[in-house]
Amino acid sequence: MDSHSMLRLGLFIGIFAVMALAEAIWPARQAVVNKALRWRANLAMVVCGALVGRVVLPASVAGVALWGQQHGIGVLHHIAIPGWLSVVLAVLWLDLVIYWQHRLFHRIPLLWQLHKVHHADSHVDTSTGLRFHPLEIGLSLLVKSAAVLLLGAPAVAVLIFEVALNGFALFNHSNIRLPQALDDKLGMLIITQRLHRIHHSQHGRETNSNYGFSVSWWDRLFNSFTWRAGQTDEQLDIGLKAYPATAANSRFVRLLMMPFRRS
Repeated sequence: MDSHSMLRLGLFIGIFAVMALAEAIWPARQAVVNKALRWRANLAMVVCGALVGRVVLPASVAGVALWGQQHGIGVLHHIAIPGWLSVVLAVLWLDLVIYWQHRLFHRIPLLWQLHKVHHADSHVDTSTGLRFHPLEIGLSLLVKSAAVLLLGAPAVAVLIFEVALNGFALFNHSNIRLPQALDDKLGMLIITQRLHRIHHSQHGRETNSNYGFSVSWWDRLFNSFTWRAGQTDEQLDIGLKAYPATAANSRFVRLLMMPFRRS
C-alpha cells in the first residue's frame, strides 16, 4: 500500500471513529432495525466496493492524475497558472462533478437502481455514508478518473478531494443533531447532518434535493436546495417506502441483489 493510500486510510479511520463515537453519545434519532445487523451489512458493502475499486482502477484516481501529468493530458497542463491555483480549481471541479454525478444517479432510472441501495437504509448514521453498491463505486471511479484527465488535475488535489469527500460523507451522515442556530449558520456553507437527512427523506421533492456531500453552494446555484423539510428532523420519514424498516431489507445479500429485483 502506497503512502497516499495509507494517509487516506488513516484519516478515514480517524474521522469514522470520531463520528461514530459522537453519535453513540448524542444520537439524534433512534434506529428501528438492530444496529449490529445494519452495520454488518453496510460495512460489508464497503469491503465489496473496495474490491471492485481495485479491479476497475488498480492505480487509484491519484495514480490516474500522475499518469495524466506524465503525458500532458488535461487543460491545466497546457496553461500557465500557479500551482496552488491549479489545486484549488481541481478540487472545486471534482466537487462539482460529484454533485452532478449524484444528481444524475437520482434522475436516470438505471443509475437509480444502483443508488437506491444507499437510500433504502431505514436509518441514517455513520455507516450509511459507506453504504453504496459496488457497481456504483466502480462507475464513480470511472467518472472521477475522466474528470481528472479532462482538467489535468494535480495528484495532490485529487488526494485532498478524496479525503474531503470521505470525511464529509461520514460527517453529514452521522446520527447527530447540531443546535439549530449553529446548523443554520454552517448550512450556509456546508451540508450539515440535518440538511442531508432531508435528502434521505421518503418524500420525493426532498429526496431530490441537497445533493451536495460537502458544500451547499452547488445546490443553491443549481436550484436543488431544501432548507426545511415538511416534517421536523425528529419526525422525518427516512428511507424508501418500497423497502420497509425490516431485518430482511437490511441484510448484505439483499443489498447486493436490490438493483436487480423489483421493489
